[in-house]
Amino acid sequence: MSRKVLTLCMALLLNSVTGAVFGAVCGIPSALSALGMNAVAAVMGAFPVEPGILRAGVYKEIWTGELVKYLRRGLEATWLDGIPDSSSLVNNDVIHLVDVGVDPDVLVNNTTYPIDLQALDDADLTISLDKFQTKVTPITDDELYAISYDKMSRVKESHGNAINDAKFAKSAHAMCAKENTAKTPVLKTTGERDEQTGRLKMRMADLIELKRSLDKLGVPAAGRRLVLCSDHVNDLLGESQNFREQYNINRTDGTVGRQYGFDIYEFANNPLYTTAGKKKDLGTTAAAGEFQCSFAFYTQRVFKATGSTKMYYSAAETDPEYQRNKINFRHYFICMPKKEDAGAVMMSGYAAAAPGSGTE
Repeated sequence: MSRKVLTLCMALLLNSVTGAVFGAVCGIPSALSALGMNAVAAVMGAFPVEPGILRAGVYKEIWTGELVKYLRRGLEATWLDGIPDSSSLVNNDVIHLVDVGVDPDVLVNNTTYPIDLQALDDADLTISLDKFQTKVTPITDDELYAISYDKMSRVKESHGNAINDAKFAKSAHAMCAKENTAKTPVLKTTGERDEQTGRLKMRMADLIELKRSLDKLGVPAAGRRLVLCSDHVNDLLGESQNFREQYNINRTDGTVGRQYGFDIYEFANNPLYTTAGKKKDLGTTAAAGEFQCSFAFYTQRVFKATGSTKMYYSAAETDPEYQRNKINFRHYFICMPKKEDAGAVMMSGYAAAAPGSGTE
């Protein structure tokens, strides 16, 4: 009997805490939302279903909703913030590129009719959003009942951080050209050689050259964004006092500053390029002479889209040996250019040490 009473008390406590959290999110008084959650649990208990199934369903909705909000906040004040959002066009975690907004040619002062038809069939590509899945986190019944809110918050943040890290890395990789072409310039830094790595540092002159490359592509001046890797940020900090001053002032809002027409951001996981100027696959490691790049793009020529988010959950009742719940999440997201004609990459140049110099 005492075990039943203890279980009931723990259930009431868990429902109350969960309800209070839900109420705080929705702007409902904590006492009212806690009472409401216990009422919902009581009503669910009246149905002859497998124990724990509906209760788990309620928790899954709350946990999933909290994670979605956490992921959304993770984009604020970052280089992904402000990019046109096409999430409303997503259907079953798939999006059509033509729906995102591919532009037709424009006729000026036309005097010839009928106007020619221009098919955009080549742009009607069906793109599946990238799928991000976290590994499974085990949570014992003891943990869930004893510290339900703290555990929920920690698990949500842990999975949310992991998904956001993967989203940003994948997005940065998609933004960068595979190699140098007339439409997708991949430039190289020209600064002083780092004696330890052989990397040529970035100069302000390289930043001007990056601007010049977008000028040649006809990219509008407003809406240019530059995402510097950590190496290039440190190079410019050592060269330009103006850059240092802007960096110190603007770090609090996610930006580095604004120079030469670029809104400048910093990101620590930009793609790697080989010494031959080829973009390496996502997740690969750097070999000798290979470094992270920086990249620039025009915000109106790229898009992002968020798809579904789902929590997977197995109850401790199905794991009698360890008596633990198992949780992970699946989330769909994509960010990529509409067309590769309004961006540029700045990779680090490399100069091997002269034979017998004693440096790498």
